[in-house]
Amino acid sequence: MARTTHTVTNQPPPLVGYDVFAADRVLTSAIERHTPPELLTEVRGDLSALGRAAGSAQVQEWGAQANDNPPGLRTHDRFGNRIDEVEFHPAWHRLLGKGVAAGLTAAWNRPAGHVRRAAGFLVWTQAEAGNGCPLSMTHAAVPALRADPALAAEWEPRLTSMVYDRELRPAHLKAGAVFGMGMTEKQGGSDVRANTTAARPLAEDGTYELTGHKWFCSAPMSDGFLVLAQAPGGLTCFLVPRVLADGTRNVFLLQRLKDKLGNRSNASAEVEFDGTWARRVGDEGDGVRTIIGMVAATRLDCVLGSAGLMRQAVAQAVHHATHREAFGGRLLDKPLMRNVLADLALESEAATTLGLRLAAAYDDGGEQELAFLRLAVPAAKYWVTKRCSPVAVEAAECLGGNGYVEESGLPRLVRESPLNSVWEGAGNIQALDVLRALRREPQALNSFLVEVGRVRGADHRLDSAMKNLLVELADLDGIEGRARRLVERMVLVLQGTLLVQHAPPEVADAFCASRLGGDWGATFGTLPPTLDLTSIVERARPTA
Repeated sequence: MARTTHTVTNQPPPLVGYDVFAADRVLTSAIERHTPPELLTEVRGDLSALGRAAGSAQVQEWGAQANDNPPGLRTHDRFGNRIDEVEFHPAWHRLLGKGVAAGLTAAWNRPAGHVRRAAGFLVWTQAEAGNGCPLSMTHAAVPALRADPALAAEWEPRLTSMVYDRELRPAHLKAGAVFGMGMTEKQGGSDVRANTTAARPLAEDGTYELTGHKWFCSAPMSDGFLVLAQAPGGLTCFLVPRVLADGTRNVFLLQRLKDKLGNRSNASAEVEFDGTWARRVGDEGDGVRTIIGMVAATRLDCVLGSAGLMRQAVAQAVHHATHREAFGGRLLDKPLMRNVLADLALESEAATTLGLRLAAAYDDGGEQELAFLRLAVPAAKYWVTKRCSPVAVEAAECLGGNGYVEESGLPRLVRESPLNSVWEGAGNIQALDVLRALRREPQALNSFLVEVGRVRGADHRLDSAMKNLLVELADLDGIEGRARRLVERMVLVLQGTLLVQHAPPEVADAFCASRLGGDWGATFGTLPPTLDLTSIVERARPTA
C-alpha cells in the first residue's frame, strides 16, 4: 500500500479569480474623484470588466505564455523573398486585442477618456506589461498626427478604434491600426538631434524617401510608425506606413530583435530604411516639436505602467503574508513584516494617486492644467519609474524563496521594473527636461505651486518640505548638477499634497512622516512604529 510521504501545507492560494480594479481601493477612489458623476457607473463597469479579465486564470495564463514564448523574426519566406515579419505567440495577440477592445487606445475621443484609460492601462499592465508598448504608442501617436489635420483625419479613427486587426495590409482596409515609433539611432541615443537618417523629398508634395538605421524601433509589427529624419529643412517627423496603399510592403528591413532584460513578450527591433516611403508630419525642421506630444503621452504611460507593476507586486506580497504562517502566526500580523508591507503600500498608493491626477489634467485640457503637465509629467516619470525596481525586489523578498521562483510571477515583475525608467528618456533626460521647463515656461512652475499650495497648513512636515523646495527653486544657478535632488523633492511634495488631500489620514500621516519628515531609513520596513500600519496594509490587501 502506497504511503503519502509529502503533503503541501502552509502555501498561499494563487491570487487569481478576482477583479484587479475593484480590489484596488486606491484606484477605485481615484476614479470616483476624477470621473464626472454622470459617467461614473459606466466607467466603473468597464473597468471592472477589464479587472475581472486581468485577474482571471485564463488571462494570467496568457501573460505567462506570452512572456515564456518571446517573438521571433522572419526576414524571408521559404522562397527567399524578404518579408520582415515578427511572429508572436497567440497569447500575445489575445492580450493586445483585449487591451484595444477595452479602449486603451481610445482616450482622445471619449468623455473622461484619459482617466478611464489610465486606470485601464494600470490594470492591464498587471496581466502582462509587454503589450503596453503598442497600446501606448498607438494612443500617444494621436497628438503628434494632429500637427497635420489631413493625416489626423485619415489615421485617428484607426488608432482610436476598439478593433484589433493583426493582419499586415493597407491601413485603409483595416478597422483598426496600431502604431510604433523609431527615434533612437546608434550614434545618438537620447540626443535625437544627432539623428543621421536622411529624408529626400519626392515629387508628390509631403512625401519623402528615407535612408538610415534605427537602433530601437518600438513595436515593429505595427501598421505605421512615427520616426525622425533629417530633411533639407532640418530634423523632421515622418509617418512610415508598414504597407503601402497599393498593397506592397514598404521598405522596412528588420535586422534583428533586441534580447532584453524584461519586456520579453514585446518586440523591439533594429530597422533599416533604404528608399522607404514616408509622409511628412508637420513642417520641416519641426520634428522635435511635432513628436513631443507623443513623447509626453508615453512618459505618462511610463508612470502608469510602473504604478501598475508596483501595485501587482504589493498585492502579491500582502496576499502571501495574509495566508502564510510562520513563528506561530500569520506573517501579516508580525510587526516587522507589517512595517515592510505598509512601507511598500505607501509607495504604491503615492504612485497611483499621482498617475491618475496627471491623467485628469489631460481630460481637463485647460491652460493651467496643461502647464502643470509640462512640469509634472517629466518629474513624475523620473521619480515613480525609479521607485518601481526597489518595490518589486522587496515584494519578491516578502515571499522568501518562493518569490525567487519563476512560477510566482515576481521575477517577471523584477525584470520588467527598470524598463519605464529607461524608456522615453532615462532619468537624467527627465531631470533636465524639468529644468528646461523651469527656465523657459514660468506658467509651468506657477501651476505646480498652485497645485502643491492647496493644502498649505494641513501638515507641518509637508509645509516644511515645501519651504525647503522653494529655497531650492530660488537658486537655479549651477542647478544641473543637483537636478535629480530637486526633481525628487518636487515629486515627493506633490505626492504628499495629493495624499493629504485624498488619502485616509493614516496613509497621509505615514507618507509625510517618512518621505517628508525624515523619520525613515534607507530601506523599506523602517517606518516609525507609532503609525497605524495595520490600516495601511489592510487598505492595500487585494480583496476578491
